[in-house]
Order: sequence, then C-alpha cells, then structure tokens
Amino acid sequence: MRLTIIGSGNVATHMAAAFKNAGHRLVQVYSPTMHNAALLAYHVGAAAINDLAHISADTDIFIIAVKDDAIAQVAGALAVHQKIIVHTSGSTDLDVLLAYTHKAGVLYPLQTFSKIREVDFATVPLCIEAANESVYTDIQQLAATVSSNIYSINSAGRKILHLAAVFACNFPNYLYGVAQNLLASHQMDFNLLRPLILETAQKVQEQLPVSVQTGPAVRNDEVTMRTHLQMLEGEPQLQNIYTLLSQGIIKNNNGRVGDK
Repeated sequence: MRLTIIGSGNVATHMAAAFKNAGHRLVQVYSPTMHNAALLAYHVGAAAINDLAHISADTDIFIIAVKDDAIAQVAGALAVHQKIIVHTSGSTDLDVLLAYTHKAGVLYPLQTFSKIREVDFATVPLCIEAANESVYTDIQQLAATVSSNIYSINSAGRKILHLAAVFACNFPNYLYGVAQNLLASHQMDFNLLRPLILETAQKVQEQLPVSVQTGPAVRNDEVTMRTHLQMLEGEPQLQNIYTLLSQGIIKNNNGRVGDK
C-alpha cells in the first residue's frame, strides 16, 4: 500500500519503519518541524513536508500519529483528499475522525515506543476499528503485514485498554525513577534493581499479578511499612504514594500471607 505518515514522534517512527520493512511505499512524512520530518522521511524513503497544504493525494491511507489534541485539526485538513484516514491513539474516539470523513479508522499499537530502542513489531498488539466493513478490511490487511496480534476493539474498549496500559507501563516506570533517585541519594547503583524488575515482569507473563504479589504489604508487615514511611520523612508525596499502594495491595490480597 501507499502510506502517508502524519507525525514524526516515537509511534510514527516505529510504525513507519515497520511498514517500510513490510514492503509498503511511504509517500510522505509530515511534521510541523521540517528537520524532524526530513529525518524520518530519509530513513523510510519518503518525501518530507512541514505544511499540510503540500500533502499528496497519491496515497491509500493517511496514518495520523500526533498528539491527541491535534488529531481533529489534522483530519480536517486531510479529509478533502477522500482517502482512508486512521489515527493511532488509544484514548481518542473514532467519532473525532467521523466528523470529517466516513473513511475513518483506528490502528492503535499497544506498546511503549522510544526512538532509542527497537521493538519487534511482529509481537505488538494492533487494535483496529473502522467506520465500515470496507475500511476495516483495508486496515486489517495493512495491520497483518506487520503484526500477528490483531484485535478488533471499539473506542470504548480501547479507552479502557489505554487506561490499563497507563497503570501497567507508565506508572511503574515512574516508580522505577523513584527507586533510582532513592538509590542515587545513597550512592547506590540502579543496576542492583534490574534483575528484580526483570523477574517481576517475567512472572506476570505466566501468572496473574495478584497471585505473585510479594512484599511487606501483602504479608501485613506493619513494622517494616512504618520503618519505610519514617525513612521517607521530608518526602510527603512519596509517603502518600507508599501508603496508597500498600493499602491497595492489602485490599487486593485480603491479608493473605505472601512469600516475601
């Protein structure tokens, strides 16, 4: 297929590369910053533009990978070309596109992307939705060329999925940063925690999280939890986080005794 990428960030970069590697033709890459557009366009053999007025109609699908609050404005500018328009957002309703075109769809990759790290796109869950069967078929065929994990999920379901992803990915990453800072303040290396983080992640690949929960909260170790809170004196925000998460673990596990 002929594809045009709207955006040059993490999602746009990984998706453009995956489609290029799958044999699709990348027509153009758009970014309001020409340097960013040119950088991605160079890697995928596309033309770079920084003005939507210069968009070519010589494409099959426009793939919008920009900030959520910019999707509607971009869709409005693209609709005149009467081509399929999809966005890649987990939290934006399909109706945002339907306000401008009936050739609307969603192609949401459920993964965390960083430009500095490659991702095996074949394993990335792709959540698709479309305005009608014809558009759905085209999006499904496109998705199947880059991933073996394709799911039909509507806008309401995708929003729940995105919320769950924030809890499963973004919040833990923030907590990794908290742990890093705690160690650094005592001249200790974050590498000490990497095996622990990896083992925790690997366990939930095989079992449900509640069944492998460990730590002082799951065993109702009040002495240790009080000690930890005392160690966080002067950090009321971290004390609140520690207390809220500990209370959540206790509630989830109904006071059962853990292994650690």
